[in-house]
Amino acid sequence: MIQLTRDPIDYYQLTEQVRRDHCGAVIAFLGTVRDLTGERVTVALDYEAYAGMAEKKMAEIEADTRSRWPVGAMALIHRLGRLEVGEVSVAVAVSCPHRGEAFEACRHAIDRLKELVPIWKKENWSDGTTEWVHPTAT
Repeated sequence: MIQLTRDPIDYYQLTEQVRRDHCGAVIAFLGTVRDLTGERVTVALDYEAYAGMAEKKMAEIEADTRSRWPVGAMALIHRLGRLEVGEVSVAVAVSCPHRGEAFEACRHAIDRLKELVPIWKKENWSDGTTEWVHPTAT
C-alpha cells in the first residue's frame, strides 16, 4: 500500500494491514515531528509533495524492497500539510517470515523514501522564521 494523506496515520491499523499468516515478523517505523532540530526549537512542520512523482517513487521503493526480501505485505504512508510536534509524519510497515529480514526491509524502505521521494518540509521555528528543506538534509 502506497499513500499520501492529509489525515493522521493510524499506525495500529497500518500494522494490522501488513500482518500475514506466513510472516512471523511485523516491523513498523514511525517518523514523528520532534521539537528540536539541532539547537532550534521546532513548533510545526509543513509537508508538500509532487504527488504523482512521489507515489511513483514510493511504488518503485516497494517493488525494489520486495525484490530483495521475502516481504509478505508492505505499506508506505506519508502525511502532507501542517503537522504539530508529536504527530506521525511518515510510516513504513513490513511483514516478513523472520525478524532480521523484516528489519532490513523496513530500514531499506524508509532510507530510500527519504532519499528519492519528492516530498519537502518546511521547518517552522519558535522565533517565527521558516526554512524549506528536503528530508534527506535532516
